[in-house]
Amino acid sequence: QVQLVESGGGLVQAGGPLRLSCAASGSIFSINGMGWYRQAPGRQRELVADISSGGRTKYADFVKGRFTISRDNAKNTVYLQMNSLKPEDTAVYYCNANINLRIYWGQGTQVTVSS
Repeated sequence: QVQLVESGGGLVQAGGPLRLSCAASGSIFSINGMGWYRQAPGRQRELVADISSGGRTKYADFVKGRFTISRDNAKNTVYLQMNSLKPEDTAVYYCNANINLRIYWGQGTQVTVSS
C-alpha cells in the first residue's frame, strides 16, 4: 500500500515563510512526477508546482518567485518552500505523485496566512 503523508502546514503571518513536506512510503518501485496542489474554500483545486524525476520544475504564475519545489529521491520526499506568503495563499495544500505509474494524493495540510 502506497501512502503520501504531508506535514508542515499551519498558521503564519503575511510575509512569513512555511515549508511543506510530503513523504511517500509503501511498496514503491518508481516515482515520476511529484507536485503540490491547493484548494481554497469555494474554489477548485489548482496546481501550485510540480517537479519531474529529473528535477525539472513548473510553477503556477501566482507563486513564481515566492515558492520553490524540490525533492529528495533517496527519501521519496517532495518539499514546498513558501516565502512571502499572502492571505490569498490560504488553502488546503495537497501532495500528488505518480508512483508505480499510478496517481496518489496526500490527505492535505491546512495553510492559513493571516493579514
